[in-house]
Amino acid sequence: MPASIWNSIRAVPNKNNRALCRQLGYEFSNPQWLARALTHRSFAPEHNERLEFLGDSILGCVIAKYLYNNYPQLSEGELSRLRSNLVREDTLAILAQQLDLGSHLKLGEGERKSGGFRRPSILADAMEALFGAVLLDSGFADAERVVLNLFVPYLAQVDVQTLGKDAKTLLQEYLQGKRITLPAYHVIATQGEAHAQSFQVECAIPQLKISTRGEGTSRRNAEQQAAQAAYQQLRTTS
Repeated sequence: MPASIWNSIRAVPNKNNRALCRQLGYEFSNPQWLARALTHRSFAPEHNERLEFLGDSILGCVIAKYLYNNYPQLSEGELSRLRSNLVREDTLAILAQQLDLGSHLKLGEGERKSGGFRRPSILADAMEALFGAVLLDSGFADAERVVLNLFVPYLAQVDVQTLGKDAKTLLQEYLQGKRITLPAYHVIATQGEAHAQSFQVECAIPQLKISTRGEGTSRRNAEQQAAQAAYQQLRTTS
């Protein structure tokens, strides 16, 4: 095994490896695959991008099969919407956060200082790389099991009818149904340097005296967070 791979493996404490494997429900026979999956391109030449490519395909196939078998009442279009939502960056990042995956990633100094360990795109890529790593370490059956161990509990907590619609769309549809003026979004603060900015956005619905805030690495993400908070508030009080 190349020395750089061994360095990557040694860079991840064994107890952290074991904790992550317990959460995944899978123990790697060859730890080099786990090391590679956790290595960002900013850290070493032997990074996780090829595993990410593989894992993306596995994820799409596993989720499509699961939805087909478990939601016979849904049309092809509804199944496609569900699958697209489940395999997108936002959902993968949520699952990665539940695993505390960011604390396991090997990042270059620049990425580490700019908060790469919590960046949704990096977290989502690493999740897909993990799926690819399991496939190469063991085979499709175990990769499928790992994917479903993470996604089935997530599906049980969400509303399938609204899954796939972003928070701004859900809020807009709710307000239109009540004939209430649509919300206004305002950037109220920005932080950080140009390449790693954080935005804070307010979602205001004056007619209902509602004002919520969201924060994200882009204005769009911050607006979605603020809209989600407003939508949850409305659903709780309605």
